[in-house]
Amino acid sequence: MTSSANSARAQLGGFVDLTRPANALAAGGLTFTGSFVATGVDAPVMITAAIIVTVLATAGGNAINDYFDRAVDAINRPQRPIPRGAVTPGQTAIFSALLLSAATVTASILPPLALIIAVANLIALVLYTNIFKSRPVVGNLIVASLTGSTFLFGAAAVYAADVKTVWMLATLAGLATLAREIIKDVEDQVGDKTQGLQTLPIMIGDTYALHVATGALVVAVLASSGPMLTGGYGISYALLVAPADLIMLRGMKQAYQHPASAQRRLKQGMFLAMGAFIIGQAVSLGPTLFASAIAIWGRYQRHRKAH
Repeated sequence: MTSSANSARAQLGGFVDLTRPANALAAGGLTFTGSFVATGVDAPVMITAAIIVTVLATAGGNAINDYFDRAVDAINRPQRPIPRGAVTPGQTAIFSALLLSAATVTASILPPLALIIAVANLIALVLYTNIFKSRPVVGNLIVASLTGSTFLFGAAAVYAADVKTVWMLATLAGLATLAREIIKDVEDQVGDKTQGLQTLPIMIGDTYALHVATGALVVAVLASSGPMLTGGYGISYALLVAPADLIMLRGMKQAYQHPASAQRRLKQGMFLAMGAFIIGQAVSLGPTLFASAIAIWGRYQRHRKAH
């Protein structure tokens, strides 16, 4: 009985690990940021639905990625669920299909443009894991575009008309992700070579690949100044985005010696930059944001009393 319970617990843990919960929830945070930067909190139902779609799609994408990467992971990341025997490849494929199907059904209540972005991203996600991941640069660009479009998806979910600032955020995040993906390829070369993958570092060497990543990150940092140059955000945004840029640039410098720790720094910088956009938008909205929050709370209380 104890052995059976331990096996069930291990399998459940394997399914949870397949989703990379922290990663999936963080992706939901990106969608919220896109919605908030676009319109504030005026459409809580649509924002919530968009976040759920993103979390489900990211979780399903992570699972299907583990399915296709199981041979490489046995070398590069043996602690992942399939290599360690917590779940089987067949169970992983079914689990991923259920998550992606749930994301598609939930996306059907969103505005047409948001639905189009969601479906396009789901298709790109599956094609990436099955076909394009091993192609030099192409796979990296797909992951970068998926990250950037998450913000645009959040904006589309709330019928946003002016998405100039969201585009700046999407550009910053997409290019920073491109740099991080190239660094990850540098780190994963041993397993990738074993499986015959043709990633950018394998094709042109570590140094030149990291030069490409550095160029992408420099453009991302330049994009972060956009909201200040256009007059949208002020000092509160600058006080957060400047340290974020420095953290990412320092991480990029570190990538030439320590790719693993460099990836963590880039992720930290990206999330701090995301926070800068949220604070910048909150300050720019000011009383309007407060009034919207009060109105939402009032609707919630009336709904609660009615039921």
